[in-house]
Amino acid sequence: MFDLDGRVAIVTGASSGLGVAVARALAGFGARVAVVARRLDRLTELAKEIDGAAVTCDLSDLDQVRTVVPAVAEQLGRPEILVNGAGSMFTYERAESEPLDASRRTVDLNLLAPFLLAQDVQPHMLAVGRGTIINISSISGRVGIPGIPQASYAASKAGLSGLTSELAVQWARHSIRVNTVAPGFFRSEITGPLYDSERSTEYLRRNTPLPMEGSAEDITGAVVWLASDAGRYVTGQTIVVDGGWTAR
Repeated sequence: MFDLDGRVAIVTGASSGLGVAVARALAGFGARVAVVARRLDRLTELAKEIDGAAVTCDLSDLDQVRTVVPAVAEQLGRPEILVNGAGSMFTYERAESEPLDASRRTVDLNLLAPFLLAQDVQPHMLAVGRGTIINISSISGRVGIPGIPQASYAASKAGLSGLTSELAVQWARHSIRVNTVAPGFFRSEITGPLYDSERSTEYLRRNTPLPMEGSAEDITGAVVWLASDAGRYVTGQTIVVDGGWTAR
């Protein structure tokens, strides 16, 4: 049920953290994976490791985004799995002080780029007769996080869940499934500062019911499930993987 042999997948944000873990996991189940990000050196190394393809793109530049799917189709064939893993925060100001340009960059990268990629991949999925799109969101799209200002980031991640539901309903008749995975806290380039002091790590431990620290690999199981036939009756959902944070 989890076999992905021969399926072409696109994973964005694949130069670090969760994107790398997802690319390795999909390749481990047989997918031919195109890894997409800005840092060519990292992409090239990963693509060689998993026998995939490297596609460079600044995903905050929406004109560049439109080049990704054609490049993947040319190198690997028609993609039928899309994992929108790229995301970032461009400001840590409180809501009343967020700069407009930073808010726009956040929304472009976290919400509009996934939407454009979904639009571009949809014709290929139609031709194949199936497809699955997995958007990587955050628990910040579901609950506020005290002490961590992130208004535009939270809005963009909440928007992914709305986009997921709408695309899932519109494209269900084509056997294209669309879901979101919303991780809790785990070590990454974005959350790195939270793990630099005992005070912040204690805050995370105190608010996470499961007695363990999350990692990128803890998220990959949900992604593989949704990408494979094991999740073939699941669409339009936001799957939270957070150690119980939002269940409190």
